[in-house]
Amino acid sequence: LKPDGSFWMDMRYFNYCQGLTMTSEAFHDLFGGPPRMPESRLTERDMDLAASIQKVCEEVMVTLARQAKKVTGADYLCMAGGCALNCVANGLIMKEHLFKNIFVQPAAGDAGGSLGAALMLWHHILENPRTPKPSDSQKGSYLGPSYDDVAIEAILQSTRAPYHRYAPEALPQVVADLLADGKVIGLFYGPMELGPRALGARSIIGDPRKPDMQSAMNLKIKFRESFRPFAPAVLEEKYNEYFDLEQESPYMLLVGPVRQSHRIALSEEDRGKRGIDLLNTLRSDIPAVTHVDWSARVQTVSKERNGMFYDILKAFDAKTSCPVIINTSFNIRGEPIVNTPMEAYRCFMLTDMDALVLQNSILLKREQPPMPGAEEYKQQFKLD
Repeated sequence: LKPDGSFWMDMRYFNYCQGLTMTSEAFHDLFGGPPRMPESRLTERDMDLAASIQKVCEEVMVTLARQAKKVTGADYLCMAGGCALNCVANGLIMKEHLFKNIFVQPAAGDAGGSLGAALMLWHHILENPRTPKPSDSQKGSYLGPSYDDVAIEAILQSTRAPYHRYAPEALPQVVADLLADGKVIGLFYGPMELGPRALGARSIIGDPRKPDMQSAMNLKIKFRESFRPFAPAVLEEKYNEYFDLEQESPYMLLVGPVRQSHRIALSEEDRGKRGIDLLNTLRSDIPAVTHVDWSARVQTVSKERNGMFYDILKAFDAKTSCPVIINTSFNIRGEPIVNTPMEAYRCFMLTDMDALVLQNSILLKREQPPMPGAEEYKQQFKLD
């Protein structure tokens, strides 16, 4: 790595250019063994390798940001590309205080190229003027397809699923009550998000105050390793009460630590734990979204940008005095985020979700007839 952020890699150790794996046999020999097999036990060696690679990535990205500031003198940094989804590195760039504000394109990977191509044609080829707006021109990234109540009802009628219809102004309180009661909810509302992050339109949500919520949602709904942390969605006007962030994070692309006032001191026994055992420690009053180093990948939620999702958070805060909820993508491991109402219904029925919001209708799992093959489907996932 050079001072200007450019870097060179010895390609003997990597196989992604010409093969089907990221690393080569030379890499495996250097680091004392092959990659970890899926579902096998996580060792400290696995954690050390992952942490070291992350550390190198952070160093490169921060150095590049410093160089960008040096070359341009700009006050604002815009980031895109797959590495811009590395929210821990983004948080470190923010902490450098090089820029007044950082904007990360929410569809920062290859999918965002579609937006860039359209904007390039519109402004550079067709020469239409570009007039930045003080609000969010990307509309919260809610740029995908949507389904009205008529379309939703037709699907519910075809499945013969029992459901309850609510007025839009009554829905947030009903959802907040379910969350406060410990229910895990699939939320399907409005246009789908563009990009890899669920932002409240195709989300699974839960109460972050419950210590067992993280492992329950991972094992029973996402069918993935129980150590994986979930992201907190927080009311934009209250994010500084819970997280040490220096700017808003509307697209869940900045990491900041949970504030000291919400942390819980570790016991002597917990301080002696190592490796995967560190997960089984209570670290804050929102444990389901607090990682082992007290960090959290934050989404700040505003009324202007997020609409119904904001109203749900507001109602949950009014009921519980907690302006934070868990927000994870509405899908099962290995499958894409749900797009259509039928995909949402299938995911709801094949998992242990308690309720499903389809626009202004709510389905409760306890009222649903069993879906044929659901139990057999769950058995295919090996849980840790």
